[in-house]
Amino acid sequence: MAQVSVTVKTDEEIKKDFNTFCEEIGLNMSTAINLFMRAVLREKRIPFELSLSNNETIQVFKDVKEGKNLSKSFSSVKELMEDLNA
Repeated sequence: MAQVSVTVKTDEEIKKDFNTFCEEIGLNMSTAINLFMRAVLREKRIPFELSLSNNETIQVFKDVKEGKNLSKSFSSVKELMEDLNA
């Protein structure tokens, strides 16, 4: 099966902590994320319990369901590329 890249935006500290955790258990981040994706597809669900803990989280889920506020808007390709490379 052909391999493709997936780009994900996340908080710098979360990435650092996740990478450290993965190294501690003998994985790299790519393998850990692939394990997560395979578990989702196998189980047809997110493989852990999600809870709505605050109004902001509730609003995000509502926006996603309604297809609103899914991404930033950009006035130029240059602005988009700067954000992607940030």
